[in-house]
Amino acid sequence: MARFYLPPDAWLARPTLVGDEARHLSQVLRIKPGESIVVFDGQGRRATAEVLQVTRDQVSIQLGEILPSCAPRPVITLAQAIPKGKNMDLIVQKSVELGIAAIQPLVTRYTVVQPGDGKSEKWRRNALEACKQCGQDTLPNIAEPATFERWLATQETQPGLKLIASLAPGARPMRDLLRAHPETTQATVLIGPEGDFSAEETAAALAAGFLPITLGNIVLRVETATLFCLSALRYEFDAG
Repeated sequence: MARFYLPPDAWLARPTLVGDEARHLSQVLRIKPGESIVVFDGQGRRATAEVLQVTRDQVSIQLGEILPSCAPRPVITLAQAIPKGKNMDLIVQKSVELGIAAIQPLVTRYTVVQPGDGKSEKWRRNALEACKQCGQDTLPNIAEPATFERWLATQETQPGLKLIASLAPGARPMRDLLRAHPETTQATVLIGPEGDFSAEETAAALAAGFLPITLGNIVLRVETATLFCLSALRYEFDAG
């Protein structure tokens, strides 16, 4: 059944799909009055709905049963140094599929790409499309890009397990570290750019409470390292 995003403030007695969502329903999928769809609000709520009236830019619907939806645990924040090319688009899409709660794009010392205006909005659109496709009802919060130093200054008092993928000596295997923290309900994963973090950035992260993890003997590409970490967290703690 086709899925559409209905913002939280639009869940009214007679809600309406507008803009891109209405055009996708009417012009692309050509859904007709009387057919059923699923709507979700990006905050964990979804419902069946009957299409009542269709125009190009506006679709009125009647909400039906509100269906149960449970956000994945632990709640994961990905702090991602922005990689080259279109790899950030891939990371956003696959992170949604893995149930990410938030993504913080970072500009580090060795970050090659400098994000331009509109990048975060593009990533948010990618996240929404991924939610619609994979059945995820919680839309992740994608923040505006921040410098590593500015973001790290906010992390010292943040709760939960804090991990940094690191090539530095002394990093522990991720499996061992996760199993040493079986009660984890909130986690932040910090992934560096193609050239890794600088020694100063790594030291600052460790001082802020991040625990260094190794992902094995093979040096992974940025996007592979990210998906490795998120998948490992889901595998270790998903009780579903």
